[in-house]
Amino acid sequence: MKDPISRDGLRPEFWKRPLNTLTPREWEALCDGCGKCCLNKLEDADTGEVFFTRVACRLLDNETCRCGQYEERKRFVPECVVLTPRSLPKVAYWMPATCAYKLLYEGKPLYDWHPLISGRPESVHEAGESVRGWTLPEYEVPEEDWEDHIIEDL
Repeated sequence: MKDPISRDGLRPEFWKRPLNTLTPREWEALCDGCGKCCLNKLEDADTGEVFFTRVACRLLDNETCRCGQYEERKRFVPECVVLTPRSLPKVAYWMPATCAYKLLYEGKPLYDWHPLISGRPESVHEAGESVRGWTLPEYEVPEEDWEDHIIEDL
């Protein structure tokens, strides 16, 4: 018997399945809309430690915490990572600790505030887990000044 699919095209609790078995729609639905992955990061060349900054990708909408050009982002930001089950192991180290993709990759559950658990897209913002309202667009901050905008606790 085939898995039941809801009206929105998602199988019940699909996030509990192996990541490489998710449909493209399910994969995209894992994103909680926090916008943290769109923050520019600095990596210590000696230690490999990654530091998040308040400086966001020029395509990030500071209010919705979503990419303003998601389907065409690679055209505008060639270095943007297209996250897939195959690319995830290579980039998980720099992803935010609260990211659903990283959590599931590490065998951890989603947080209660994740929209798939809460059933509400706003729950990520209400929980204070998004970048809504506190980022700076990268075109306003010279790259040599990004270090001044490192976030200590993210």
